[in-house]
Amino acid sequence: MIIYIHGFGSSGHGGKATLFKEFFKNDIITPSLSYVPTLAIDTLEQLIKAFQLKGETINLIGSSLGGYYSIYLANKYNLKAVLINPAIFPYKILGKIGMAKNYFDETSFEVTLIHMQQLKQIEVKSIENEKNFLTLLQTGDEILDYKQAIKKLPNSYLEVYEGGNHSFCNIENYFFKIDSFFNK
Repeated sequence: MIIYIHGFGSSGHGGKATLFKEFFKNDIITPSLSYVPTLAIDTLEQLIKAFQLKGETINLIGSSLGGYYSIYLANKYNLKAVLINPAIFPYKILGKIGMAKNYFDETSFEVTLIHMQQLKQIEVKSIENEKNFLTLLQTGDEILDYKQAIKKLPNSYLEVYEGGNHSFCNIENYFFKIDSFFNK
């Protein structure tokens, strides 16, 4: 089972999530997660444990903040993860926001110092097995510096593409590569 972990202010019904569901069909779930980091992680850990109890192999796909969560969870549970323009230091960027909007349903929420502390608590200082990660980066990411991900995961399966943007243009062109990574 693949768990798709969306980015900040997104949802399990966003554009990338929908594309992944169309390709991976019944082999993927795309939960809508809380903007509160501890609640998001708790939800994801409950899903991982439930699928593990069924004897299923779990793989993760994380975009932006979802990439940050994927690094933590893959490291903790020894899972494979695909990181799409992952946030490496989200607490540095999000800590300046204050009020934010969910891009899917346009509801508002407040980003607090407590949320930033929760993000720092799950920061992975030392990655156990970088070969569990396929890191997909686009240099045109207007929000995150792709070089931070290269520095954090230099020994992952790293693919850097010129141009693009934070959403990762044409992600659907990489679905077979992602599927191959999970199945090798």
